[in-house]
Amino acid sequence: MTDTPAPSVEEMSFEQAMRELETVVGQLERGDVALDASIALYERGAALKKRCEDELKRAEEKVAAITLDASGTPTGTQPLDAG
Repeated sequence: MTDTPAPSVEEMSFEQAMRELETVVGQLERGDVALDASIALYERGAALKKRCEDELKRAEEKVAAITLDASGTPTGTQPLDAG
């Protein structure tokens, strides 16, 4: 790992969070990280996983809100039912 501070998980795109999550998992699977560092990596990985899940859910909701006409052509979006 470098001395450069890791970017905030909340500011990452889905792709950035996924790439870093893959790196974290790889480091943990190798098992060559000290215990304290492993705990920090695990916590970061959990935050990255949540970020990816949240972004996927947001994208799924956006896709689900697209309305189609009778021929299957997108006509716009409809508000999501929050209830």
